[in-house]
Amino acid sequence: MQSVEFLKIREHPELAGRAADWFHQKWSVPLEAYQESIAACLQKAAAVPQWYLALEGGRIIGGLGVIENDFHDRPDLTPNVCAVYVEEDCRCRGIAGELLGLACSDMAALGADTLYLLTDHDSFYERYGWEFFCMVRGDGEEQLSRMYRRRTK
Repeated sequence: MQSVEFLKIREHPELAGRAADWFHQKWSVPLEAYQESIAACLQKAAAVPQWYLALEGGRIIGGLGVIENDFHDRPDLTPNVCAVYVEEDCRCRGIAGELLGLACSDMAALGADTLYLLTDHDSFYERYGWEFFCMVRGDGEEQLSRMYRRRTK
């Protein structure tokens, strides 16, 4: 098995296009939205947005982002971890946990003391130090979703 690299896209601008394509393929968000957010990350003008990848043998096998608002009705709960995804054939190897840990430590260094995460999952994020915070409504959603939070420091 090859080793997994965990990267901050702002330190690897050569991955920006591939990353935007990869995230777009995983989520029903327009490619342009990822391109714009990753471009803003590369400008290093602010702590948010940030994007992170897991690569194995040059293949993107996981990733996530940190943005202001992950399409929900609570703009006061910011910044948000978003687009968490690990390729199916790479799951159960701790990759999501490593990515979440990288995002938390990096965002702490950038000055964010709390991160939020919107999800329909329960019991997954708790194993990585996240705690249920409240229910929120996602944009265009009828059902409420779970909002988690994690202190970064």
